[in-house]
Amino acid sequence: MYQVTILGTGKIGSAIAKLLHYSGDYSILVGDIDPRALENLTASLPVNTFVIDVTDEVALAEKLEGQDCVVSACSYEVNPIIARAAAKAGVSYFDLTEDVATTNAVRSIAEKTPDDLIFAPQCGLAPGFIGILAHHLCSGFEKLDEVKMRVGALPQYPSNMMMYNLTWSTKGLINEYCNPCEAIHNGRKIEAMPLEEVEHFSVDGVNYEAFNTSGGLGTLCETLEGQVRTLNYKTVRYPGHQYLMKFLTQELGLSDRRELLQEILENSIPITKQDVVVIFCTVTGWKNGYLQQISDVRKIYSLNLHGETWSSIQLTTSASVCAVLDMYLHGEIPHTGFLKQEQINLDAFLRNRFGCYYNL
Repeated sequence: MYQVTILGTGKIGSAIAKLLHYSGDYSILVGDIDPRALENLTASLPVNTFVIDVTDEVALAEKLEGQDCVVSACSYEVNPIIARAAAKAGVSYFDLTEDVATTNAVRSIAEKTPDDLIFAPQCGLAPGFIGILAHHLCSGFEKLDEVKMRVGALPQYPSNMMMYNLTWSTKGLINEYCNPCEAIHNGRKIEAMPLEEVEHFSVDGVNYEAFNTSGGLGTLCETLEGQVRTLNYKTVRYPGHQYLMKFLTQELGLSDRRELLQEILENSIPITKQDVVVIFCTVTGWKNGYLQQISDVRKIYSLNLHGETWSSIQLTTSASVCAVLDMYLHGEIPHTGFLKQEQINLDAFLRNRFGCYYNL
């Protein structure tokens, strides 16, 4: 059995532990700073646990020795510490971060580690699967023109003015809404403003809006720079959401008071497991002498799995990192060092026992 340590017992960390455990091929060790969170997990899942402050790099490296992989489901700011501990312990590393600076830090660590390890940040939904999908669609063209990537985790039954429920990390959500957004415009790599360039579209008769947010492109800007005229990522929401979030973050200045914004959102916007993930990727380019377009649209809903309700964002995020880890350990990702998500083969990902949840 493969030995995997998971750090963090929130919604996503617990889901990762459950998916890997129930596959029957993994021996799971879960670490968290909160003993009660670990007790809650083991009440329904027979896995080994340990209490750890992941900012103690030395103690963490000692705990990771002998493991095959470590998955960070912690907040993005501690991921460089975890990556350094993994490097010291000789353990491959995976995370879910959308934070650009964190990814760059992990890349720097990966460049100094032994050749037989892999360091794979951004293994979630966006960044993550959306990059795998977009790169696959790009491969069908002789010359690229435009790549549009749109992803959103939305309540199925919106009932407040914001037309939104909290479905994942509030800190990560605020990070996406407040940080600069990488893009390619007129062939040049740029940084766009978050919450700008609003567009509207519909899927299956439902109206949506999309706007710039940070981090969703992963490393695609770097990969496709010089090959495409336009490349951008936008978050999908129901119409009206962007207006209110721009009022909070920019008009009221809460982008500079993020802890207060987090407190406001978490005390006024309820969480839900009745959500839907919308994935919409469109690539335009030239093939056989013609300007052509191809799109891939997916809607993934919450479902009952292993006797409990899994939200769609919980399922898609955990399934993605589990698929990448599983493919790597089974020799289906022929890379070492720093892994870009677009280096992963889409067909192999969707055939994987975890990646197949994206075909629901």
